[in-house]
Amino acid sequence: MTGQTTGHLTILYRGPLASCDYDCPYCPFAKRRDTPEQLRADRAALERFAEWVAAQDHTVSVLFTPWGEGLVRSWYRRALIELSHLPHVERVAIQTNLSHRVDWTAEADPSTLALWTTYHPGQVPYERFLAKCGDLNARGIRFSVGIVGQPEHLAAAQNLRADLPPDTYVWVNAAEGRTYTDAEAAGWTAIDPLFSFSRHPHASRGQACRTGDTVISVDGEGTVRRCHFVPAVLGNLYDGSFRPALAPRPCPLDVCDCHIGYVHLEPLGLYDVFAGGVLERIPHL
Repeated sequence: MTGQTTGHLTILYRGPLASCDYDCPYCPFAKRRDTPEQLRADRAALERFAEWVAAQDHTVSVLFTPWGEGLVRSWYRRALIELSHLPHVERVAIQTNLSHRVDWTAEADPSTLALWTTYHPGQVPYERFLAKCGDLNARGIRFSVGIVGQPEHLAAAQNLRADLPPDTYVWVNAAEGRTYTDAEAAGWTAIDPLFSFSRHPHASRGQACRTGDTVISVDGEGTVRRCHFVPAVLGNLYDGSFRPALAPRPCPLDVCDCHIGYVHLEPLGLYDVFAGGVLERIPHL
């Protein structure tokens, strides 16, 4: 059905924030030091977006995917708290390095809030990160834990899997541009049984995908695209011009190699694998 105005809408939001308190050499995003003016602009954009979500008369789920680290900024924490309490928001989640304290989550609704966390060896002491995970568990907050599959990270990933509760999902992202032998892949698969989905890019051209229909990407200006990886504009969030453009449509790209993209490819069936935890990357077990 085209021109969707009701029904559930999943939104991937990425504002202008690009500053991060880590400096990982394998990070695919170019980082900057945000000026006070840039931070004010990011805050204004985020608050405008949160107000839009609050005003909707249909169900919404939101995943914040900032280029930088959002949880060190008070406005991201506040938005997550406020959105988690809205009855029409089914899930609100954010990708984070978990460097900030987590006591703010006590103000959120734990049935709606979730965190997609990543451990970065060399950027934070292992025991400190593990303690944050223990704190989240004690607070009843849903979260996944992941790591980039660099060879030098294997031991740390094995430690995470051993030290975290069995029901905490530990995912592994294939390192950018890296080809894994079957033996190497087996080591990562022992940690993350779903590593095969990340190991190879997915041929996606012409494949059915939920993006552009029930899933959209939004930037700080409110520009709506089907996903972060397809530049074509569908309209604007705030004037409603995106709604008539919503419709089932095949992927126009040759390959999709990022989880926040390929999880929405219908032939992969990952909505069944991650039922109830698509945004926070928690599989249904």
